[in-house]
Amino acid sequence: MKVILKEYVYKHGVAGDVVEVADGFARNYLIPRGLAIKATPGALRENEHLLKNAAIRRNELHQREQEAANRINGVELVFGVKAGKNGKLYGSITTMDIAKALEEKTGIDINRRRISERPLRELGIHTVPVRLGVGVSPELRVVVVREEEVADYLAGKPVPSLRGLMPARAEDAAETAVEETSGAEETDEEAAAEAVEAESEEDQAAG
Repeated sequence: MKVILKEYVYKHGVAGDVVEVADGFARNYLIPRGLAIKATPGALRENEHLLKNAAIRRNELHQREQEAANRINGVELVFGVKAGKNGKLYGSITTMDIAKALEEKTGIDINRRRISERPLRELGIHTVPVRLGVGVSPELRVVVVREEEVADYLAGKPVPSLRGLMPARAEDAAETAVEETSGAEETDEEAAAEAVEAESEEDQAAG
């Protein structure tokens, strides 16, 4: 179904964009929540002003995403954990843990669902991408060491957990960036939208 977006919808567009979506996604999620209307000829005429400003909103959104990406790209997050002799963690570092640590360090609140990584279960240095928008995926450097090694690592000393894995540490460009940004958040509703959309696409494929 072709619809006119009335609000920003993650992965689909901004208010005023005319997009094609699965019928079920439109009927069960977008339209009931007031996020979109069916793109009938009459609706297109009535919302002409919305359509004209879509490009401006799209550019503003991309600019906010890019600014957030510039501030967090290369940021290093260090976790001290308990682990076995084989380097496997007793537990894991989750996307929620990473999101919380990132906010504490930079002041930027990223919803965990935009952090493109499964839970980390091993010691080491991990590159973790963050999906902020189309074509905007900054990367975080997540360092996982044993609890007793954190102080030495932060002091620039070699630690056993990372032997052979310690290239020059990335300069932390966001260390003093503590202002909040509004362009990098994904709400729980966006996650729900993805689930509804996926289900609608499966139903269409089955039909």
